[in-house]
Amino acid sequence: MTTLTDLQPAPVIDETARLLTEHYVFPEIAEQLADLLKRRLAQGAYDVDGAEELARLVTADLQSVNNDKHLRLKHHADPVSPEQGAATLESIRRDFDTSLGGAPRVELLEGGVAVVELAPMLFPLEWAAEPLSAALTLASRAQALIVDLRNNRGGDPDTVAFVCSYLLDERTHLNTMYWRSGERSEQSWSLPHVPGARFGGSKPVYVLSSDSTFSAAEELAYDLQQLGRAVVVGEPTRGGAHPCEGWTVHPHLETTVPTGRAINPVSGANWEGTGVRPDVPCAAAESLDQAHALALARLAG
Repeated sequence: MTTLTDLQPAPVIDETARLLTEHYVFPEIAEQLADLLKRRLAQGAYDVDGAEELARLVTADLQSVNNDKHLRLKHHADPVSPEQGAATLESIRRDFDTSLGGAPRVELLEGGVAVVELAPMLFPLEWAAEPLSAALTLASRAQALIVDLRNNRGGDPDTVAFVCSYLLDERTHLNTMYWRSGERSEQSWSLPHVPGARFGGSKPVYVLSSDSTFSAAEELAYDLQQLGRAVVVGEPTRGGAHPCEGWTVHPHLETTVPTGRAINPVSGANWEGTGVRPDVPCAAAESLDQAHALALARLAG
């Protein structure tokens, strides 16, 4: 365990406050949070025995103003590189290697309904394009498709666009990201060409959601829902619409700060705080059966 002999809270808090002030997409809230962290430090609130406990306390304070679930001090059991973003990349690479590249299940159900599970993340596109293309091409011949995001905790917006491209016929505006840096906006569109075969834009698509579905996985569900391309079945998602970057502030601690926010071209809004609201609400454990029944009824009709 990392103890106070090699963990001093003050440098961690000072650096986290600096990162907030410089990078958080909401500058006024950044100032509030930086002041809160410094005040709590002065009160001795962070004089705790270990990096894991410090991470828990600081994260609670970071999320106390606007409940931004991407705003965190993350604990890593193994020491991580000081290079920006390295802590996150190292942890997700292990998940990529043990999940068939993020597509751990492709199955054909009764009636020509395919299920493609995307979990535990939508990995960086340079890693994930090949396995996702294989899974989606295999499912392209099905009569209806169920995309299972119940155990997906987020990932790369470019991968969201890649997956959407298999489910649409024409190039489509999916999302816009506003970035604090340079106060610029960046549009996300489906791709004009994809490797393999498209499922296409006309056959039925259902997306399964749970209260664990987060971040980029929520964007995938929300984009398809707003376009009227998919029916979302299951539970409201966690509600995190702010892409973030990570900085190592101690060998076992990483500060993640949202640097942008999503703006959907259809709704003009996003799913931050509310989550994606399912079209067909039900318990996540029942959502696959429910979606399969809906697909069979639609195909029969």
